[in-house]
Amino acid sequence: MLGCLAALGYLLSCHASPSQPATATLPLADTLPPARVVPATPPLFTLVVPREIRVKEYFRYIDSVVRQFDTITPYPLTEHLLVRANPWIIDTLAHTDYYRQKQRGVFVYDQRKLPVLHPGDTLIIPDTASARRLSAQIANTWIDINIPEYTLRVVEGQDTVQCMTVRVGQNKKRFQEALGRSADLRTRTGVGKIIRINREPTLFVDPHTGKKFTHTKRDDGQTTLMPLIPWLEPEINGVRLGQMIHPTTNPETLARAYSNGCVGCGEGDAWRLYYYAPVGTKVVIRYDLTLIGPAGDTTVLPDIYGWAKQNVHQK
Repeated sequence: MLGCLAALGYLLSCHASPSQPATATLPLADTLPPARVVPATPPLFTLVVPREIRVKEYFRYIDSVVRQFDTITPYPLTEHLLVRANPWIIDTLAHTDYYRQKQRGVFVYDQRKLPVLHPGDTLIIPDTASARRLSAQIANTWIDINIPEYTLRVVEGQDTVQCMTVRVGQNKKRFQEALGRSADLRTRTGVGKIIRINREPTLFVDPHTGKKFTHTKRDDGQTTLMPLIPWLEPEINGVRLGQMIHPTTNPETLARAYSNGCVGCGEGDAWRLYYYAPVGTKVVIRYDLTLIGPAGDTTVLPDIYGWAKQNVHQK
């Protein structure tokens, strides 16, 4: 359907997990479920990082580690399994977020040059039991997006483990040079799965003009290179709509119907989402206006697309 411009934001608020993937309402809650306490077990192997690894070479290095140890682990070792066993890596990647660095007084023109791993850092290769537990968690994880709530949840079974504020498609049609026709920019609803991940996107195109660009203007007025952060592509109702799930470089656009159909999240959130949503992860995109709190109180969200008035979820 559409391409999308890149942009970014912060985790703002989070509600409780949906009870079912297609539930019509969501209970409100102030906190996420408490973290599970899992007894620590010795790793199968450990690896000491020999040199500084920056964002621009991060995936090549992680892939080399997977290839090295996959031949000797008694289970299939994957990038997601390795990094989930070393969650501090996700935290480090999330902190390459331009605006998080700005809060620390650091201006980042080229995010690709930021270090992720340092000499002496230790990576653990999980033991078989831990690997099976993590694999089961990954297999039991799905993505829930409620359009008028501007919220994306990463849900493991029935428990929300990540929650982020997002932006969604605009409520209008507009000519797209990339398509050669006018397109409906509203984010479509349905059920599907992640079918493709672009780990190192380098080609950014304005769908309205068809022009390529390499830089982005931030909310603070500064211009930087586009960050190197994975994009996810879901297939919805068996169709590739072009509705990517990707980071944004303008957090002021979050919690708004602003995109060309894609679901945009913060840079830091995009890294977390990437490691919780490998190819094959189920995706549910809903348009539910009524939220029911734990005390039975009801919140009705604005009908941003007017679909409730038309008694449709998608048009």
